[in-house]
Amino acid sequence: MQVPLFRLQCGVNSYEWGKKGNDSAAARFAAATPSDQLSIQADKPYAELWMGTHPSNPSKDLKTGRTLLDLCSENQLLLSSSVSSKFGAKLPFLFKVLSINKGLSIQAHPNKKLAEQLHARDPKNYPDDNHKPEMAIAITPFEGLCGFRPLVEIAHFLENVGPLRELVGEETASEFIKTIKGSDEASKKAALKKAFGALMSSSADDVAKGITKVVELAKSQGVEFAAGGVESTKGEVLSELVTRLYGQFGDDIGIFVLFFLNFVTLQPGEALFLVADDIHAYLSGDIIECMAASDNVVRAGLTPKFKDVTTLVDMLTYNYAPIDEQKMEPTDYPYATLNRTAYSSGSAVHLYDPPIEEFAVARTVLKETGAKATFEPLEGPSIVICTNGKGRISVGPTVHEVKEGYVFFVGSTAECVLEAEGDEFITFKAFCEVEGSKERL
Repeated sequence: MQVPLFRLQCGVNSYEWGKKGNDSAAARFAAATPSDQLSIQADKPYAELWMGTHPSNPSKDLKTGRTLLDLCSENQLLLSSSVSSKFGAKLPFLFKVLSINKGLSIQAHPNKKLAEQLHARDPKNYPDDNHKPEMAIAITPFEGLCGFRPLVEIAHFLENVGPLRELVGEETASEFIKTIKGSDEASKKAALKKAFGALMSSSADDVAKGITKVVELAKSQGVEFAAGGVESTKGEVLSELVTRLYGQFGDDIGIFVLFFLNFVTLQPGEALFLVADDIHAYLSGDIIECMAASDNVVRAGLTPKFKDVTTLVDMLTYNYAPIDEQKMEPTDYPYATLNRTAYSSGSAVHLYDPPIEEFAVARTVLKETGAKATFEPLEGPSIVICTNGKGRISVGPTVHEVKEGYVFFVGSTAECVLEAEGDEFITFKAFCEVEGSKERL
């Protein structure tokens, strides 16, 4: 019988957008677990630490070397009957740490129906048939692009950034500006789709000419770039972003896409939830990411990888909102008990609970030695990673030390206890419970 608490060995992927060497949290966390495969190289980028059963980079039991998928297949009680009956032997979520040094692709993830169609049509570029809603929680200060801006901001840029207006086209830009002033919601979204589609269908030559012009404007105008920008993204921020992305990607259409998308910054503990068909891109920082167990991405810019512009333009919802409405507010996690030391020190357990069944995440901050959080049993599996400090994790009589980068699997129905040994012991716990089974055991 597999003990319902064991340490995992998790692999790190090297993509060119990752932070290099020990600057990468993903690399440091991976190296915290002994491995013959990993010796951090100072000039090598390390982008993603994967925690889960996904076959592209499956986690293993550190003690036996067996994959987590094998262990869950043999003992589905580790997952719970409700989770295994709905999702099978695989974890329904994929848990990651991302360390981002340069922008990674402007993208969206398909909904379940579209994922099935894309996989059937092009399995090389769409490797599975699952949807991929995802959540990002900042570990360090983070920058990204998320969702379409309020339409008045896009109109401002169309009126004040000449190279952008040229690519969208005079007629389409004018129609967009006119439509958003008094039309119904469906007409506004249709105008947004038309304007964005016009931009994305620009020829490579036109994009290159436009980028030369917009980079010159950004460098020369500084704080006055784009007529001073908008309230959410001032001119000096936009000018820096344009020149930075140009340095990273050259003549890439993604430089113009940033005028359509919200620019977002997150501080540690702040979060975004990205539903299927939401457009986004990550630009810098270290984050915890949790998603449905899929590797499906539809890309359209800021990437040397396969781009599928037509699919992206067609699939998007064209919802738009200020970025503050797109951030995810955590709540107090009601099923963890803090001891007296934890209460007195201001320790906390916060829940990030998106409106889907595949996953939720609890962030625990224990602020001094002896601070303890006891998690009630869940009708489902969990993965816990420590991102700062040290302490202990226990299930019944099984106790392990925990340090930065250590990763553990916690089986279904196991009461789990975290205890700090020092200041600022921070962990993230991804878990799944199927709707209807969330009453405490």
